[in-house]
Parts: sequence; C-alpha cells; structure tokens
Amino acid sequence: MTTDNVAHASFLAVLGASAAMVFSALGAAYGTAKSSAGIAAMCAGRPRLIVKSIVPVVIAGIVAICGLVVAALITHSRTAGLSLFKSCLLRGAGLSVGLAVSTVGYAGVRRTAQQPRLFVGMILGLVFAEVLGLYGLVVALIVSTK
Repeated sequence: MTTDNVAHASFLAVLGASAAMVFSALGAAYGTAKSSAGIAAMCAGRPRLIVKSIVPVVIAGIVAICGLVVAALITHSRTAGLSLFKSCLLRGAGLSVGLAVSTVGYAGVRRTAQQPRLFVGMILGLVFAEVLGLYGLVVALIVSTK
C-alpha cells in the first residue's frame, strides 16, 4: 500500500466519524427545534401537558448519542494499516447512523395538544422513528468489526 492510499484511507475514516457526529447532531437539533415549536404552540391551550411534551425532545437527543458512539467507534477502529476498503466501510457506517432524522415529535406534540389520548400514539411514532438511528448504530457496529 502506498503512502497516498494510507492518507486516503485515514481521511475517509475520519470523514465517516465526522459524518456520524455532524449529521446526528443536526438531526437532533432539528428534531428538538421542531418539537420545541410544537411545545410552545401548545402551551397556551394546555399547559398541563408540557411535561409529557418534553419526551420528543429527549428522544431527539438520543440520535446525537448514537452518532457520538459511532464516531468514537470509528476513531478507535483507525489503525496504522487501515486499508482503503475498511475506511470506506467506516465512512458508510458513519453515514448510516448520521442520516437518521425524524420530525415525528413536532406533529405528535401538536396533535396531543388537540387530543391528549394521542400521547401513546405519539410515543409509538417516536420509538419507530428512533429505531432508524439504532439501525444505523447496529450497521456501524457490524461494519467496524469487519
């Protein structure tokens, strides 16, 4: 392996770690912003539902934690003899967890304000949306061990 290939391999692996952090943080920030907008709109009509409405904000933050775990895993997987193939796998692992973005929280908070019985449905929607980030984490774990 030439020196250029080693440099490219390290660059692609670092690019995967960066993608995991950047995209998961953007997704968490976007989900938090949308959910917070729904909470602010709901406050006037039903202030007693504010505590329940914080759940989407917490779940949006879990996406960022998945990105942090994958970024740390990718960084730890970088070794001196990293092949170009392995580095492409690590980059794909970072992208798979980083691109899981959901805006279910905004719609859930707004609809729960209109009908409080929809809270359980909102939680189920958030769980199914969060599973996308967890699938990315599982893919990243499998790919980084190959």
